[in-house]
Amino acid sequence: MLTEDGKHLYVSYDEYHNLIEKLALKVYQSGWEFDTILCLARGGMRPGDILSRIFDKPLAIMSTSSYRAQEGTQQGNLDIARYITTPRGEIAGKVLLVDDLADTGHTLKAVINLLKNSYGPITELRSAVIWTKGVSGFTPDYSVEYLPTNPWIHQPFEGYDALRPAQLLEKWKL
Repeated sequence: MLTEDGKHLYVSYDEYHNLIEKLALKVYQSGWEFDTILCLARGGMRPGDILSRIFDKPLAIMSTSSYRAQEGTQQGNLDIARYITTPRGEIAGKVLLVDDLADTGHTLKAVINLLKNSYGPITELRSAVIWTKGVSGFTPDYSVEYLPTNPWIHQPFEGYDALRPAQLLEKWKL
């Protein structure tokens, strides 16, 4: 649900999963065949996992991080992992790069540049996200929702960002 001022988008679990299914359909209907899904952790892990299951393709993971300041609401320096975790040795062939959103586009641009310049076995690379913000300097190959007002997206699992084990002990009285 988008707030009236367009500054916040609140997404339920059901909406989130429906959007991932719509993303799968966009990729499927394009007719593009790929060998591997590469998700960007953390935001791309949930969509990447679900797409991996739907398309029955191996899931590779690359860690990136830029949202750390102010409880993950302010973008900082971009860190990209040196290695990709993949079940098939080295990532190769046609790769679908998956993240949750293209916010500024900085992360996706940097990762694609790294992959094109450092991973020769990748023969083709396309990107897929749930949301693309109006301020994004990057246009993904596949995207479900375009957000011209650039809202902060409140994803259904973000409550875990502030939850600590001691709070779980209290909640579950274990």
